[in-house]
Amino acid sequence: MRQQKRQILTDLLFLIIFVAVMSLYRLPPAAMLYPLLLCAAVGLASMGIGGYRTYRRYVSLQKILEAVGLDLEQEFLPGKKAAGNGQKTIQEDCAWELLQEILEGREKKRLEKGDWESHIYQEMVRRLLLEQRRRQDIMQMRHQDTVDYYTTWVHQIKTPIAAMGLILQQQDTEDSRRLSEELQRIEQYVDMVLTYLRLGSRDTDYVFTQVDLDRLLHGCIRKYAGQFIRRHLVLDYHNMNCQVLTDEKWLAFVVEQVLSNALKYTREGSVSICLEPPCTLCIRDTGIGIAPEDLPRIFEKGYTGYNGRSDRKATGLGLYLCRQICGRLKHTITAESAPGEGTLIRIGLGREVLEVE
Repeated sequence: MRQQKRQILTDLLFLIIFVAVMSLYRLPPAAMLYPLLLCAAVGLASMGIGGYRTYRRYVSLQKILEAVGLDLEQEFLPGKKAAGNGQKTIQEDCAWELLQEILEGREKKRLEKGDWESHIYQEMVRRLLLEQRRRQDIMQMRHQDTVDYYTTWVHQIKTPIAAMGLILQQQDTEDSRRLSEELQRIEQYVDMVLTYLRLGSRDTDYVFTQVDLDRLLHGCIRKYAGQFIRRHLVLDYHNMNCQVLTDEKWLAFVVEQVLSNALKYTREGSVSICLEPPCTLCIRDTGIGIAPEDLPRIFEKGYTGYNGRSDRKATGLGLYLCRQICGRLKHTITAESAPGEGTLIRIGLGREVLEVE
């Protein structure tokens, strides 16, 4: 009714003019009654339709306010006292800060024209977006703090790991070789932690250059040479004479992870590394293989499958990180396997050739 005040006053003015004119012409009351009743019926119908629409908007607004913790039944006009509290005014109630600003703000003229619902909606959306942006900034800061902490932790923990490695190199016994292998596994898990955190960061340190694939593979094989010897596994590898456009550090992590899995699940036989044309790196082992029901999910985060459940040291993150890194480097990685027949990992290193127009 307050919103339609101007329209109601205008209709009353027209009604007075109508009655005054007909009275001046001294028309019979019946001639005046029928038009008045007809106009009143039309006016009431129009007001009923308008009232129904306003009620629908009221219900919609009430649902929104309830969702953000407000209540339309509460008084919120300036100067009103809060129920049950003679000292505290609604102006001081932070729950109604939004509506107070709207009623007393720079949009007062606009609100007086009956557009206050849409303005409240817009203000709520604006505030929700600001709150969302604030929470995103907080989460980003927390994530960055976590990455910084673990980066520092990784660099600090590598010092005692390197020291223990040097100590173990001075002894050539079966126990020292086994301890060196376990220490290498610890170092691999430490690198995995840092890689996992860096993947979720906006900032990257990718450096794409032409990398000699043989040089990269020699470094990865040298890292696991002791395990090949201790497990009596044959390494089938020939020089590939291939240059690939990639990031050497991140691709080395992928190759090392695949070699680590091959060594972990191969008790006897061999591990072969070859290059399929045009540019696909293949790493095949003769290990226990992967069950058919597990094969489609081995690149999922945290999925270990039957082999992982039998080997409780598995984390389910290695191949997941490999898939994520290959995606970032625009490479592909796929797996073929059968139980008891080994596993074949293909890493597609080819790239689309860009031509200058």
